[in-house]
Amino acid sequence: MAIASFGLVGTALLMCLIVAGRYFATSGLFAWSARKLRPDVYVPADPKKAERLARQIKREIGWSLSAVIIYGLPAGVVAWGWLERGWTRIYADVGAMPLWWLPASLLLYLAAHDTWFYWTHRAMHHWPWLFKKAHAVHHDSRPPTAWAAMAFHPWESLSAAWLIPALTFLIPIHIGALMLVLSVMTFFGVTNHMGWEIFPRAWVNGWFGRHVISASHHHLHHSQYLSNYGLYFRFWDRVCGTDKGLSAELQRPERVRAG
Repeated sequence: MAIASFGLVGTALLMCLIVAGRYFATSGLFAWSARKLRPDVYVPADPKKAERLARQIKREIGWSLSAVIIYGLPAGVVAWGWLERGWTRIYADVGAMPLWWLPASLLLYLAAHDTWFYWTHRAMHHWPWLFKKAHAVHHDSRPPTAWAAMAFHPWESLSAAWLIPALTFLIPIHIGALMLVLSVMTFFGVTNHMGWEIFPRAWVNGWFGRHVISASHHHLHHSQYLSNYGLYFRFWDRVCGTDKGLSAELQRPERVRAG
């Protein structure tokens, strides 16, 4: 395939550009939509608040650019290793595995990522030195915006950027399912930091919201810190007693519930 002709270094740099494009396209689209749909959140009437928000967004984009490199480089190794060397367990022929493995592999990758994220995220909050050295950068966004999805200190980026690439060497996955994993990761990373709820209230307060992370769930983490650590699912938060329900700022108080 053509991408292999770039070589390892060229492929890694290309993947950095792709990750950057994905970040600016997705975060930019949702930020633009938010300005149109929720100007009270993204276009403060108070000049001081507007100035502070503008500085925050610039800072979020700056940290995100460093994360782009750290996430893009291992993705480049995977792309080159798959196309040029056949190192990974990524496959393109749907018939290479049973059809039921397509959704199963998708859920397995998401569950593994969610599990790693929960425990490393929780550790960064419970070890003060680790929070100060790494995770505090992400929590400088108060409240977070769509641009904060990748606003990580390099140490925090390094703790997670290798996981999905490493899984491709261990667990078979169709290239289409892998692209869907990356799409889900991007979507939740952005929408969970929107500062307002993108999902219908009936969803958030129903079965979907009782099992899947939403902005209403993650927003509470950004205000209370020691709760709601999950990325995609509420499973680990529930099992470990760290699920504190939904944010009253994003949901009407009378409708907020822990599920």
